[in-house]
Amino acid sequence: MPQRVEALSREADHTYTYADVLAWDKSVRAEIIDGELYMMAPPVRIHQRISVELCRQIANYLDGKPCEVYPAPFGVRLFPEEDKSDDTFVEPDIVVVCDSSKLDDWGCNGAPDLIIEILSPSNSRHDRFVKFQKYLSVGVREYWIVDPEDQTVQVHILDRDRYITAVYDETDTAPITVLPGCVINLAKVFSQ
Repeated sequence: MPQRVEALSREADHTYTYADVLAWDKSVRAEIIDGELYMMAPPVRIHQRISVELCRQIANYLDGKPCEVYPAPFGVRLFPEEDKSDDTFVEPDIVVVCDSSKLDDWGCNGAPDLIIEILSPSNSRHDRFVKFQKYLSVGVREYWIVDPEDQTVQVHILDRDRYITAVYDETDTAPITVLPGCVINLAKVFSQ
């Protein structure tokens, strides 16, 4: 029988793996990072509108190209190359994968080329710190943090073992470095 949300939140000392994710009820929205459980709140309307616009612009650019864009819910199993552990499973808001060998029927197995997270009041700290460190450690080449309230985008580009960061606002166009020639019109992303 699949685990329910109530049972998950009570098991504070349990270390979770991808096997647990597969056993959960489909209605459960949760991620695990290094075996720790993080429950996810449903997104608000502005979050979804921003996600749709970002996906639209990226998908239009990728038409006829080998990379693929996936909106949430889309499972990503993250692990460092030397450690094939299965204790990290995330569902970023948007994922771009250029290596088709990482794709399977359940999502992406390994670090995507681009991850975009859209902040909400309940996940701001988690996306800025916990996920930032995890994405850096597994080699996500580019990580965007979109802030609907401030109408800014932090773009983190992997440079060996650290991220180099640039910040764009609603008046800018922002290039996606891992997709040469792809530029996102942020006025459209943040338009009401």
